[in-house]
Amino acid sequence: MSPTELKTVPFNRTHISENELNYLTEAVRQGSTSGDGPFTHRAARLLREMTGSKHALLTTSCTHALEMSAILLDLRPGDEVIMPSFTFMSTANAYALRGAVPVFVDCRPDTLNVDERLIEAAITDRTRAIVVVHYAGVGCAMEIIGELTERHGLALVEDNAHGLGGFYQGRPLGSFGCMSTQSFHETKNVQCGEGGALLLNDAGLVARAEIIREKGTDRSRFFRGQVDKYRWIDIGSSYLPSDVLAAQLTSQLESFEKIQFRRHTAWHGYHKELADWATKNGVSQPMIPDGCAHPAHLYYLLLPDLENRQAFISHLSSRGVQATFHYQPLHTAPAGVRYGRVASGGCPVTEDIADRLVRLPLFADLDEADMTHVIDAVQTYRVS
Repeated sequence: MSPTELKTVPFNRTHISENELNYLTEAVRQGSTSGDGPFTHRAARLLREMTGSKHALLTTSCTHALEMSAILLDLRPGDEVIMPSFTFMSTANAYALRGAVPVFVDCRPDTLNVDERLIEAAITDRTRAIVVVHYAGVGCAMEIIGELTERHGLALVEDNAHGLGGFYQGRPLGSFGCMSTQSFHETKNVQCGEGGALLLNDAGLVARAEIIREKGTDRSRFFRGQVDKYRWIDIGSSYLPSDVLAAQLTSQLESFEKIQFRRHTAWHGYHKELADWATKNGVSQPMIPDGCAHPAHLYYLLLPDLENRQAFISHLSSRGVQATFHYQPLHTAPAGVRYGRVASGGCPVTEDIADRLVRLPLFADLDEADMTHVIDAVQTYRVS
């Protein structure tokens, strides 16, 4: 086969849901495309139903939802927020922007989630919150972490960018913390290109969250007829997405079960077909603990070392398969060193995992031919 005939499988391909184009057209034609329109309310209702959250506010990104959570926590310079080092920089950036110090804790070697056994030692008299990240949509040890936050009087925030549709002990991810954040970036299970949401499980936060999201004004109350004019009430920013984006998201959320069926088919196909190869080559596959139901957000492999990880990615690329690594440790990043601190004992597992992890293509429209091609490409690699 010549290079021009080589079959290629991208890392991600966005899924177009059943009513997506019709809803986008409807949103444009409705006469107003700014935020908090009909599709914004429909998408928020669907999110509440899926997660059991009391209130859902669409945002322009998960990053902005995290920034809103930092404002709602009333963080002050010098306050500390505990979080994993193995996460996206937005998790830390949102709190550093308020002057708080991200405190980086190591991850577990099995689920890659924050190691719940290391959290309590990182708590000081300046700790205000614990932020958990459900890596790959596999739930953290929420009963232990929840007990810690209650005992120490701390807020619990879930960065649930990976976890929509996931469950821990039968309870939806995103429903444990006083707040949780969602991502609808194009790489997520449901997406609108760029988008997010702040889910509020504490009703006492709702009124202020609406103000923060609307540039610090009580504009939402004005449109509900609760005040005769809207004014600047608090700090805030423009976190509200266009109703056009909400239209796309509404269609995706309505197609959630169909999307999830396809993604789970691909995830389990990888897991089954690559098991023997992984065992023979000393490669680790994802581990799903009892009581966790994941949403098939991503499928990763852990190669034995960095050299093999790099060679493996190059090997797949030469066969038309786009695979990639993932998070780099925040505690060793320039901004992490400048704005954060590392919990006692460091983060050796995070440093090791970050060097060895590879993500395979996984998306709703990954068909049987694509999967077969990826599996064949993986199985022709031999660990050196």
